[in-house]
Amino acid sequence: MSEFSTNTSAQTVTIIGAGLAGSEAAWQLARRGIRVRLHEMRPIKMTPAHNTGNFAELVCSNTFRADHLENAVGLLHEEMRCMDSLIMRCGDEARIPAGTALAVDREQFSELVTEALKNEPLIEIIEGEVTKVPEEGLVLIASGPLTSDELYAEIGKLTGEDHLSFFDAIAPVLDAESINMDIAFWKNRYDKNIEEGEAGDYLNCPMNEAQYKAFIGELVAAEKVVFKGFEKIPFFEGCMPIEEMAERGENTPRFGPMKPVGLDHPVTGERYYAVVQMRRDNRMGSLLNMVGFQTKMTYGEQKRVFSMIPGLENAEFFRLGSLHRNTFIKSPALLDGTLRLKKDPRILFAGQITGVEGYVESASMGLMAGRFLAALAQGHDPDAPPADTAHGALLAHISLTRIEDFQPMNINFGLLPPGPSKEGKRRLGKAERRKLVSERALTSLDAWMKQ
Repeated sequence: MSEFSTNTSAQTVTIIGAGLAGSEAAWQLARRGIRVRLHEMRPIKMTPAHNTGNFAELVCSNTFRADHLENAVGLLHEEMRCMDSLIMRCGDEARIPAGTALAVDREQFSELVTEALKNEPLIEIIEGEVTKVPEEGLVLIASGPLTSDELYAEIGKLTGEDHLSFFDAIAPVLDAESINMDIAFWKNRYDKNIEEGEAGDYLNCPMNEAQYKAFIGELVAAEKVVFKGFEKIPFFEGCMPIEEMAERGENTPRFGPMKPVGLDHPVTGERYYAVVQMRRDNRMGSLLNMVGFQTKMTYGEQKRVFSMIPGLENAEFFRLGSLHRNTFIKSPALLDGTLRLKKDPRILFAGQITGVEGYVESASMGLMAGRFLAALAQGHDPDAPPADTAHGALLAHISLTRIEDFQPMNINFGLLPPGPSKEGKRRLGKAERRKLVSERALTSLDAWMKQ
């Protein structure tokens, strides 16, 4: 039994889904002495995006984004670490170089999460699809954006609401050895987080103006995946396909993932018109993920068009990009401030299905759900963290946003109360203000945890 366990509760909590949110919730419950039934349909039934039956499998990319207090997701990381997050513990252990970002070896990360949960005696793991929500007991629905059709329909009946949907896309993964290193070079933007004499964490494929414009032209003209019955479903802005960006304007990618600023050649000093960046997808660096290159192109067109990128002429693609539909519920209408279904407070929701976007945000809501369920199992009312914490801000987004304005959201400083703009007569810079907001949040979280 875990070091945090006190009296084991007779009540068993059912969790549907062992993704990031469900895995984190199960861990938090077990650490508090609560028995868990953790259901996961994979590998018996797979989704369009997953490749294994492991828990918390990362499908879109391998990064948890910025890991410093001047960034809101970095604050979320630190709050989770303060609350003994399994996802952050495994993320830190599986960390691979990525500048100031927290990127992980995705296979090692998922294996670490799976091993931790399978070795926890209070967690019973049940393989197979859940199509009906239990009619009794505490339940967490953390089935994620790729909820199966049967459970999707069941949730619709349970909530009495239609789901909202948006398209999400996955970037390709390449064989590092197949890239032309006479053209590509390692470098971090502005050489951030690099010691003298070290190479950067990102592999860069540079383009001149003619190469860029030819590439954009083929990107726009390429054959795309047909949407069938979902033509009116929008893309989530945080995972916009690269060709969708190009269709918005020839230079749009140059101000996004292909931005060349701060990426002059480390030896010659040459400046480029555009740059394609790749980062390590595993610890060995044998796999590389194309940063910001989510795509809806057909497989054949991906190979043809991406091979136009200087350095990728003979690149081998271990995984091509793909497109899938994500779903989320109308959380402000359906859930209270502690993720409970208003119609049936014994049922909670967590993860991307609630309308948070991103790996870390999904896991953080699983962490909250685990704590809330533990309180309920022990006969207490759940208590949400203050609104000036990152977790409190995300919970407020889920439960307090106007329904007509509700869309998937990453954590950002706009969700938290603003910090001071001045220190005496001196005007504070943006990074200083954000760090003060983060420090205030951590102090507030610490006080909440001690209550």
